[in-house]
Amino acid sequence: MVVTRFAPSPTGYLHIGGLRTALFSYLWAKKNGGKFVLRIEDTDKARNSEEASDAILKAFEWLGLDHDGEITYQSQRDEIYAKYIKQLLDEGKAYKCYMSKEELTELRETQMANKERTMYDGRYRDFDGTPPEGVEPVIRIKAPLTGEVLVKDGVKGNISFQAQDILDDFVIARADGAPTYNFVVAIDDHLMGINEVIRGDDHLSNTPKQIVVYKALGFDIPMFYHVPMIHNSAGKKLSKRDGATDVMAYKEMGYTPQALLNFLVRLGWSHGDQEIFSMEEMINLFNPKDINKSASIYNTEKLDWLNAHYIKNTSNKELAQLLTEYGLVLTSHDKIEILLDAVKERAKTLKEMVELAQEILATPTSYDEKAVKKAFKDDSVVILNAFGAKVGASDELHLPSDYHHLMESVVNEMEIGFGKIGQPLRVALLGKMSGPGLDVVMAVVGREETMLRIANAITANS
Repeated sequence: MVVTRFAPSPTGYLHIGGLRTALFSYLWAKKNGGKFVLRIEDTDKARNSEEASDAILKAFEWLGLDHDGEITYQSQRDEIYAKYIKQLLDEGKAYKCYMSKEELTELRETQMANKERTMYDGRYRDFDGTPPEGVEPVIRIKAPLTGEVLVKDGVKGNISFQAQDILDDFVIARADGAPTYNFVVAIDDHLMGINEVIRGDDHLSNTPKQIVVYKALGFDIPMFYHVPMIHNSAGKKLSKRDGATDVMAYKEMGYTPQALLNFLVRLGWSHGDQEIFSMEEMINLFNPKDINKSASIYNTEKLDWLNAHYIKNTSNKELAQLLTEYGLVLTSHDKIEILLDAVKERAKTLKEMVELAQEILATPTSYDEKAVKKAFKDDSVVILNAFGAKVGASDELHLPSDYHHLMESVVNEMEIGFGKIGQPLRVALLGKMSGPGLDVVMAVVGREETMLRIANAITANS
């Protein structure tokens, strides 16, 4: 059974690259009828944030990425790690190192001066003398000094590292007894049954160290998939300006979970030329072996396009519910349908939908000067008065078509072009020249509000 995991450190919020890793891991587990588990790597007590941890869980809830089983918190597993540290010490596979910080600094400065790789020199590897006083030892694992460390990678292929080029006897427990990252990751992945690890290729340098731990403890080594990073349009590391921000910020900006997940699955993976994927299709089609070997490019225009697609294909009933989270509360069923049909064709985000809707619903309090100058000619007030009178005399005005027919009647009776009524009426209804169809605006705001806006515009601009 395939068991994958997502293991964020709650030292910051969940960002877009981490979410993509989680999504890939989720899809691969679900495709294989396996398990997708969540582990919070909170051993760095100085930098951990409970707020960040909660934000990670909220992001998962918003996106609908369900994990299997209970969440594992590394901070609650100190006894487990201590047990394995003792095991390695007892078996002679790890040892206490009494090297002081000053000695370590001096060693590194000497190595840099000699243009050598900075590394621990193993001086306590086989030490059996009297420990120096006043130094709390760290625990180092005995890493291989020569030979090959082979990483089996489903994205990059087999990668061979030479031990003498990348390894030293690295620390697995600090002087205060706190275990280190590469040590606890290997233990937890084994104990949680993780057999396929999908993660960013910024972790590739950690993998040989983790393999050393696996082998020292006699654990099976999982299959790795190191996913290339997400870059901006200039081919550089993604910054907050480009989109590397808190995942929940995407919700605040008005993106839907479906659009964001669809966008992410296409960053580094593809299935022919297909762009739109339902969750079911993602699960059925995804295979980490098809992940691109090169970095993917973040494209805001693509995200906006996908979001607009999902908005247009969401029912108005569901949209009305979603929009309440952005401050738009709608009550009249008929007007909801008319209003949302109009604005969802123009909006890229839910937030933009609200802005467009409020432009229609809000009575203008000012009028664009250029629009007034263009729209209000000598006969504009007469035309608006004539149309306003027809609106006041008509009881059956409900649909956009009802208002459109009324506009046509004024055009025909006064023998004018449609622009003669359209331009001043648009300024009266919206305070500007841009916006949706006038018949839609009037059907949404209703007969009384239409008359009020016409009267206000005449008073302000005549």
